[in-house]
Amino acid sequence: MPSSSPPTSALSNEALAAIGASVRARRKALGISAVAAAEAAGISRPTLHRIEKGGSSVTMGATVQVLVVLGLTVTLRPQEDAAAQPATVSRRGWLPARIRITDYPWLKQLAWQLHGPQELTPREALGIYERNARHLDTAALAQDERDLVEALQQAFGDAPGGASHV
Repeated sequence: MPSSSPPTSALSNEALAAIGASVRARRKALGISAVAAAEAAGISRPTLHRIEKGGSSVTMGATVQVLVVLGLTVTLRPQEDAAAQPATVSRRGWLPARIRITDYPWLKQLAWQLHGPQELTPREALGIYERNARHLDTAALAQDERDLVEALQQAFGDAPGGASHV
């Protein structure tokens, strides 16, 4: 039988709850079921549930694996700085399986012919950015869309016929 987890302070419990809430919110925002997220992370669904509830008995490895699968990162800093600055989540280099055009204003504008809650594969999204590069104002891109374009270029830019022009 595994040993019980050590007692945690109120501050530790708050941090675990915040991580869990962020994981759940991100999973829901991506439209991923708990079963699919758990399978992708290589853990059981009950373990994912304990992570989302801020459970202290879950291993750090399992928690970090879920963060990676959902494209989340954790930034650590001394406690005295934590109150002054909110935690940041970076998606730099992360590539989603499906890209909702409504989440990226310039992609939505460039893919004007698509209607409704259209989702694209990463390769389709890069194709739209590349074919319409002359209409794209890269300086006006929001940071999340700039990160998406950079990740798309890293993933597919060197592929045959996929020379990047964005």
